[in-house]
Amino acid sequence: MTTTTAPLLERTGKLPAWAPWGILAGSFVVALVLLSVLSEPTVASVVLVGAIVFLVANWGTSRAVEGRRRAKDRLATSLVTGAFALAMVPLVSLVWTVLSNGLALLSWDFLTTDMTGIFGDMREGGALHAIIGTLWVTGIASLISIPLGIFTAIYLVEYGRGRLARAITILVDVMTGIPSIVAGLFAFAFFTIIVGPAYRSAFMGAVALAVLMTPVVVRSVEEMLRLVPNELREASYALGVPKWLTVVKVVLRTAIAGITTGVMIAIARVIGETAPLLMTTGIIATTNNDPFEGRMATLPVFAYRQYAQGGVGVERAWATALTLVAIVMLLNLVARLVSRYFSPKGVS
Repeated sequence: MTTTTAPLLERTGKLPAWAPWGILAGSFVVALVLLSVLSEPTVASVVLVGAIVFLVANWGTSRAVEGRRRAKDRLATSLVTGAFALAMVPLVSLVWTVLSNGLALLSWDFLTTDMTGIFGDMREGGALHAIIGTLWVTGIASLISIPLGIFTAIYLVEYGRGRLARAITILVDVMTGIPSIVAGLFAFAFFTIIVGPAYRSAFMGAVALAVLMTPVVVRSVEEMLRLVPNELREASYALGVPKWLTVVKVVLRTAIAGITTGVMIAIARVIGETAPLLMTTGIIATTNNDPFEGRMATLPVFAYRQYAQGGVGVERAWATALTLVAIVMLLNLVARLVSRYFSPKGVS
């Protein structure tokens, strides 16, 4: 009795580890030569054509040596890696641009002085008042929105049922997409009615940022709480632990790393907002340490004003942007340390 094998058997060969790198280098050489013949090559065109040549050559080589299945795997791996590299291009470009332009004026004096008595194209003066203002506004906004967002997410996941929960979910979804200028107009109108049209303060700006920050906290914390296995809750209930203590000791502790990440995303979402702060906190050249009275400079508004002035103000704006990026990175580092310290063992 004989059997006929129509499809070819999968090959058992394996490409060496250096083969993809060699194919990649050869692909760029081929792209450079081909573009030199057809037109004037540029970096972007060489990378694009080289990537296409690499995908075809890597798949074809793997298909001939390793077989169809491994060739498909290498093609998928190449596409995913290429997508990651493409996503990294604007990030690396942004960081490089901010560093190269911001380091020109960034110094210790820039971080420890304000703009009192600075006029025209004077290179003196710094962003101390804007740094203090940003910390005040973002801190107060965090104090408002983080507890509110976490408690709302706990209600939606652990307790919320019926029409109220659905209404809150719809409201959170709507608030997530509102423009930042609308949040500024809301805070301006609210304080105009309560206090008066001349009132400006860091607290007023914090309320505007809290409107933007709260739905992000709710949505991210809600998703993290839903990822906690129900078996952990049931085990806690079986031991006689009440529901509120289970939420505090089991659910929140298990999801603390994801909650911290979500909170940091929300902070990063609002710390660079300019439009709502233009009409709520305003701008001032001196340091104001009273968050409830008087105008207060913030880093986004300060950078906007300096860039609009031109001249040395453009350099000062880039230095301010670099300072803001450094603050966000520092806050992320602190958040990761906090989540690592409070997370239970085995949760990162």
